[in-house]
Amino acid sequence: MKFAKYIFTFLLLGVAASAWSQSAAAVAEPANTDSFAQVMTYILAIAGAVLFIVAMIYVVKVNQFLYSRVLDLEASKSGVKLPEAAAETAKKAGDSFWTRIRKQYWEDAVPIEREHEILSHHDFDGIRELDNRLPPWWVNLFILTVVWGGIYMYYYHFGGGGPSSAEEYKIEMERAEAEQSIALAGMANAVDENNVVALTESSALSEGELIFKNVCVACHGPNGEGTVGPNMTDEYWLHGGGINNIFKTIKYGVPEKGMISWQSQLTPSDIQKVSSYILTLQGTNPPNGKEPQGEIWVPEAAADSTATDTPGSGGE
Repeated sequence: MKFAKYIFTFLLLGVAASAWSQSAAAVAEPANTDSFAQVMTYILAIAGAVLFIVAMIYVVKVNQFLYSRVLDLEASKSGVKLPEAAAETAKKAGDSFWTRIRKQYWEDAVPIEREHEILSHHDFDGIRELDNRLPPWWVNLFILTVVWGGIYMYYYHFGGGGPSSAEEYKIEMERAEAEQSIALAGMANAVDENNVVALTESSALSEGELIFKNVCVACHGPNGEGTVGPNMTDEYWLHGGGINNIFKTIKYGVPEKGMISWQSQLTPSDIQKVSSYILTLQGTNPPNGKEPQGEIWVPEAAADSTATDTPGSGGE
């Protein structure tokens, strides 16, 4: 009988150890944590399944016990004894293995025939209470909680084995920043010629400059002055200026002019960065600049403003 009690305690310890290992693994994440956390997860699942089965058996046995008590009460009120077969069945159910375990190691209640020994001395309108002991399962869980609390306090606050609250906060912030970087990278690669915006951060422009020197110098010169390709530093454009047109030209290319499409070699984020860098070359006037080609490009908003301010339309 004591063996069953030890099994129950072991299952509770397994559940607690699994929860502890998972919380520690989620924060510390050492090299060998993944396999350890998986093993403890399996232990938790098995322990949960066993406890569920035990609980279901307990519910069934309790229902059987209550049903036999109801039959006893009805028989005592009517003065009719239970049939021998039913009495034998009730006796076997009361003496079954699981019933003994439930009574001794789960409920540990005083037998009904001895309840007069634990009746309280107070009488409330004819109602008297039983001074039963606390259920063993509750006491065991309470003791386990106290032991677990001591181990937790030592591991995380005194022994130095687990991270402190400040360390956990720092780790969580680093993890959130990493996840944010991944999310932003995915959003950056979703950019196209319709929603692209010019970047102004120095880091993005530096990356754009590096891309320009790696793939654009051969045709446009190291400073954007133009060689085979047009000058990128003046206000004249063959295929439209502005971040949207530059992005579109780099992405799809101009095959008839010898400008290849770069969308298979550069990510949308890279095209956005190099396009933003090209905009910074405006007005730099490098030496040996190629003669202007194309037309002066005026943004649509500026063109609309100019048309609105023409004489006769109310502008000056």
